[in-house]
Amino acid sequence: MSLDSREQIVESNAASSLEALAATITDGALLAVPKDSSGVAMAATRELVRRGVRNLHLLCVPVGGLQADILIGAGAVATIETSAVTLGEFGAAPRFTTALRAGAIRILDATCPAIYAALQAGEKGIPFMPLRGIIGTDLLRNRQDWKVIDNPFAELDRIVALPAIRPDFALFHAPLADRHGNVFVGAKRELMLMAHAARQTLVTVEEFIDENLLDDPQRAPGVLPAIYVTRVAAASHGAWPLAFWDLYSDDEAALANYVAAAGTDTGFTKFLDSWLDTRRAVA
Repeated sequence: MSLDSREQIVESNAASSLEALAATITDGALLAVPKDSSGVAMAATRELVRRGVRNLHLLCVPVGGLQADILIGAGAVATIETSAVTLGEFGAAPRFTTALRAGAIRILDATCPAIYAALQAGEKGIPFMPLRGIIGTDLLRNRQDWKVIDNPFAELDRIVALPAIRPDFALFHAPLADRHGNVFVGAKRELMLMAHAARQTLVTVEEFIDENLLDDPQRAPGVLPAIYVTRVAAASHGAWPLAFWDLYSDDEAALANYVAAAGTDTGFTKFLDSWLDTRRAVA
């Protein structure tokens, strides 16, 4: 596909709907999502669950939280690749913990540096990325796809080769996009990494602006160009009930209610029914 045709597709999809954006993610896809503090597309996640997506390979970059827990509880995840799944100060992730104990999902244990390194290999179009710090850990017993090799430039030096990760989709929430499909991600460089490595990037944003973000010298260094963006949809408070940058804080009551409900199958089902009936998230 030429650059011009890619730009035409991006521009035509710049103001996508949440439903259309979520419909892009296919069953069985390798889906990369960011940690809670970077910008989680919770409104889009609701549409994914409502549609009944299944058999996802969920890649948490580098840790998962509420989004991962809900997707697991909803039966959307077959495999999760992550260094942790946690709700932070709200405690353990109840649906993840239940699925783990029941053997209901496949777990690919990783570390934060390993996930970033493998995505960097995908970003650069190379087959693997070497990484130190894993040798001597039990991770190597559980990750047969990670290979310990000889450093070709030094004798008696072993190093781990991590296969490149190229997600089918990257999904995240950002504050701004323009009508050309450029997206402002600021200092959240892992979002750029995800987008560079992924085959398609789907973004929800707090708002669209008419100005070209790349024309603003203050913002341009933190802008993901439209060439890396497949679809963008507006979703005010699209990370709710999670905090989003400095724009809004965690909805602590909503998160506490989730933890209380999701501890049992029945409670999670009631939560999910109510959550899927929510057409507009309110902070």
